[in-house]
Amino acid sequence: MPKLRSTFACQECGAESPKWLGRCPECGAWNSYVEEAKLTASARASAAGLPADTRARAGASAPERLVDVSLQDSLRIPSGMGELDRVLGGGIVPGSLVLIGGDPGIGKSTLLLQMAANVARGSTVLYVSGEESARQVRLRAERLDALSDSLYVLAETSLDATLGHIERLNPQVVIVDSIQTAYLEDVASSPGNVAQLRECTMRLMNIAKARELPIFLVGHVTKEGNIAGPRVLEHIVDCVLYLEGERFYSYRLLRAAKNRFGSTNEIGVFEMEQGGMREVANPSAAFLSERASSTSGSVVTVPLEGSRALLVEVQALVAGTAMGAPRRTAVGIDHNRLALLTAVLAKRLGLPLGSQDVYLNVVAGLKIAEPAVDLGVALAIGSSARDVPVDAGMVAVGEIGLSGELRTVSQIERRLGEAARLGFERAIVPEADYRRMVGSGEATRLSGLRIQGASSVGEAFEIALGPAPSAPARGNGARPSRPPLPNSRSALHALIDESLLEEPV
Repeated sequence: MPKLRSTFACQECGAESPKWLGRCPECGAWNSYVEEAKLTASARASAAGLPADTRARAGASAPERLVDVSLQDSLRIPSGMGELDRVLGGGIVPGSLVLIGGDPGIGKSTLLLQMAANVARGSTVLYVSGEESARQVRLRAERLDALSDSLYVLAETSLDATLGHIERLNPQVVIVDSIQTAYLEDVASSPGNVAQLRECTMRLMNIAKARELPIFLVGHVTKEGNIAGPRVLEHIVDCVLYLEGERFYSYRLLRAAKNRFGSTNEIGVFEMEQGGMREVANPSAAFLSERASSTSGSVVTVPLEGSRALLVEVQALVAGTAMGAPRRTAVGIDHNRLALLTAVLAKRLGLPLGSQDVYLNVVAGLKIAEPAVDLGVALAIGSSARDVPVDAGMVAVGEIGLSGELRTVSQIERRLGEAARLGFERAIVPEADYRRMVGSGEATRLSGLRIQGASSVGEAFEIALGPAPSAPARGNGARPSRPPLPNSRSALHALIDESLLEEPV
């Protein structure tokens, strides 16, 4: 019998210890260590039928001179979905290991099944389902119109059996849904455990590199939105994708958190429909399709996602509070960023927000982390507070500092070019960006778009909302102000003596 040794592994980061620990010294998680039985190196080699001496390996790789390495890129496989190819860096790279995560029900399996059907029109694709039966996958494929003669489905959780089927079928693309359900028989732990996840991913990576076989893995996520399992899982794979979006909205955003073959700044936009994921070629027009005109508290801003400029609507509602402390609620942007902008508007512009609740929402369920939307958020709050609508044909871009100044943003030409393409007529930008665009002649090339520069948030408010209303004058029954209280004991005595002298004797 092969020898076993007992170790304890952290379920959060994968750190190992010879004894149980209450708190992981690597990631700080409490009660995350679980006992695991592991084979020794020699026992694992003998169980697999390999020599104990790891130096005696057939077909070992040989070093080569760096100048002799070919710079020619391998031919990428088109996925049949332009938005997915954009995020992957131009298509599927042969031999790549891609991990895609997202909340349950967000559309990970739907997206990959549609991609598998597109690739299967010219290649053989194996879809390994560890969570659903072959019949369930067939029902979803009929709904998505994703049936193909070259698309094979395998309902299996044993990775040893899956690797055997891959050897016999010789597919061009493999999809494993999901990696948390796969297990190896020679690893003494349950599926989804740290040891199983690490070993299964390593086996799949070895076969992907050896056979030039692209493999897609579906991963579960935690309540914080991260890939479940140890962080080493994300270090092993070549690409980590996240499918984001609110379950009650139809739009989905595909982002790359790691990509060894492309940029991590690109995003793909999809819309979930009855027939599956539909690519959104013009997301800005889709996000603004239901915008109401002449409504206070609504402003269009232009965040930048990778090389793509998106026009999104920011809505704000300012209302009197019924509690002691006013509420600051944000959906789509960071709550701390909303509190910071609210404090700047109250301090620099004198907006009476100390007794008002402020609610902010980014339309279509989008999440924006770029500070270039600060000016749009501030104008939406000011528009709702003053109950003055902002011009429907105007966009606002700029970062706001703590002193109320407007700071420059990156790639302003790309942002304003997208606004001009969709028919917007006015744009408020930081003064420095405006002068640079005028000096380079870029402002004249944006036909139909009138660009106005502002050096502070106060100037931007005057351009968008007009001059601030003056404070109401006292009178007409207004309550007079109280005289200041005396600030010394002698002054108090003098006031008392004066009042006594005025009384009649």
